[in-house]
Amino acid sequence: MKFNDLELDPFQAESITALDNGKSVLVCAPTGTGKTIIADWLVDRALNRKRHIIYTAPIKALSNQKFRDWTRRYGDDAVGLLTGDLVIRRDAPCRVMTTEILRNMLLGDETFENLDAVIIDEIHFLDDRERGTVWEELLIYLPKTVQILGLSATLSNASQFAAWMSEVRQTEMAVVRQDKRTVPLDFWVYNIESGVVRPQQFDAEHQRWLKKNQASGREGGGREERRGGREERRGGRGGGRGPTTSHSDAVHAVWEANGLPCLYFVFSRKLTEQNARSLTQRLGGDSLLDDDQHGKVVQILANLERDYPQLVDDELRTALLAGVAWHHAGVHVQIKALVEDLYERKLVRVLYCTSTFALGINMPARTVIFDGLRKFDGISMRPLTTREFLQKAGRAGRRGMDTEGHVVIKVEHSEWDDLRGPLMRLLEGQSEPVRSSFSLSFNSVVNLLSRNTLDKVRDIVDKSFLSFARQAEARRLEEDVERLKAQMETIATTNKGAAEKLARKQEKDINKLERRVEDVGNRSWMEFESRIRFLVEIGYLAPDLTFNAGGKVLMNIQMEEIFVTELILSGLIEDMDGATLFGLLCAVNKEFGRDVRVRAKLKGPALEAAKAANKIRMSPVVTGAERLTGFGVTWCPEMIPFGAMWAEGRSFNDCLLFIDSATDMSGDLVGAFRRAKDLIGQLKDVYREDESKREMLAMLLRAVSRDEVLVID
Repeated sequence: MKFNDLELDPFQAESITALDNGKSVLVCAPTGTGKTIIADWLVDRALNRKRHIIYTAPIKALSNQKFRDWTRRYGDDAVGLLTGDLVIRRDAPCRVMTTEILRNMLLGDETFENLDAVIIDEIHFLDDRERGTVWEELLIYLPKTVQILGLSATLSNASQFAAWMSEVRQTEMAVVRQDKRTVPLDFWVYNIESGVVRPQQFDAEHQRWLKKNQASGREGGGREERRGGREERRGGRGGGRGPTTSHSDAVHAVWEANGLPCLYFVFSRKLTEQNARSLTQRLGGDSLLDDDQHGKVVQILANLERDYPQLVDDELRTALLAGVAWHHAGVHVQIKALVEDLYERKLVRVLYCTSTFALGINMPARTVIFDGLRKFDGISMRPLTTREFLQKAGRAGRRGMDTEGHVVIKVEHSEWDDLRGPLMRLLEGQSEPVRSSFSLSFNSVVNLLSRNTLDKVRDIVDKSFLSFARQAEARRLEEDVERLKAQMETIATTNKGAAEKLARKQEKDINKLERRVEDVGNRSWMEFESRIRFLVEIGYLAPDLTFNAGGKVLMNIQMEEIFVTELILSGLIEDMDGATLFGLLCAVNKEFGRDVRVRAKLKGPALEAAKAANKIRMSPVVTGAERLTGFGVTWCPEMIPFGAMWAEGRSFNDCLLFIDSATDMSGDLVGAFRRAKDLIGQLKDVYREDESKREMLAMLLRAVSRDEVLVID
């Protein structure tokens, strides 16, 4: 079978045949095997049928990439983009959007009569603690006639997931697996003492290293001179005195082995930038680019600087001309777009990046290097999951260009005893099963109640993947109950004396299991009822579940729902000027990191707004919602002056002058402005009958919708 003159792989052909037969399909295949070709075929079919199709993804960068790809292929009129930040051709037959946008459309009054199919990329995001509920909701709400194409690189319990979807969607969900990569991966371990070796060989090297250091009476490692012009390093991690392996050592080893281009995954924004600058300095004016590539970068930078003077500073320019770059969520959106463009053109040879670069974006490398196997998850350092590891490792190996991809893990000998076991488990490649994170937001709760009877709402809750899994657990417990009862009957007929002694214990066990069956089977609904009770207690809903003012406002608020609703109900924002309001909206959706120093002071209206909002943030209503959901409230009053400056027309560079940070904070600031812009749209819905307030919000929306906020990153 062929598509677009490409001979399809068997798993691609199998998926397309199933879709052509009217089935929904869940495709599980490693990164880089060509899952997106199936999505391309489905888009092509829908457009040829004069039907509509929707593509959703968890990150805007992935949505933006598909928008660009399909616009080039099918033309401007055929493809639209809806990401919250931007709405381009909302009624186009092929619409690309974030998953939250589609969920919100399904909760609203949107109609989907001509919708042929929905593509859900990275469908395993269903188990994301903060956002996973959205995936379950849209799968439940979508009309049964709509075909689903789910794509995932890692879904070990695909059969269970497909069984749930088949039950909820009332149509067959086929599972297509492809375990073999088109470009196989080779795994290596590296440090400056052992070089690039197989994990098993490194283990043998490690044993020799241990014996050598025990013989010399040292615990942490020998002391060796670095040769070839490299500096001598002492004090390796783990307390030893041996040479420590640097990131540039690993890159140099890969370079010598003809392993470029490479992605170097670092689990710190700060280190992505520091390491890229350090490697550039180590190159000492040399470049990883040839003369032709170097000339192309010079021209691209010259063209960019005509439109955006001073966007690229001397350090970044020097790095890019050396073939080195960095990429993380905090990078300025235009710099991020520049780096991605250069990388796609093979003009970046070493890219230091964080996890965001591993999600879906089709930018493979010959080699992937891991700086370590632990990451900070916002609370503490933890090991990478198999899924996280494979998602990143899967970027190695360019289809049609490489016969194999290389994955290199930088490891010190002093770390090996702790890392050996986890690494071997990661290399086995069995990813964690996807578990439901279903926990309806307060906004979803009130919208469901406004459109459905309580019985219908319960039906929706009971259709969640979480309920499906809990019901399966309840059935297993019921089987245990029946087994215990059968044992009691058998013992009673064979040994009456023993039966009396066992009866009391067995009866307790049976009663305990029966209570667990009831609890497990009803837990999802009980959790939903707890949210309803809370909304009644705080007065958003009446005891008969009719809507008071709070409930009506909450129907329109989708960010920091209870906090923002309380800000509205308090009257705080009624007479607030537009700039202060925009600053306040920034403060409830984004926080500065701990190592960021802000030099913009709160004063005047901004200070008064911050004081009043802080009282509301600490109120029993907001803290009660926080305890019930388990999610912390976002509140960063230091963000207010920046939102106010932007709303007043100050330039983005002006705003950045008031931030001291070791890393680029541009992306964070743009993210705050964009989310605050989304909140303005939600406030317009709250004040739909207040013409003067709506006009003020419309003016504010126009004022903040400019420059970086409108860039497609």
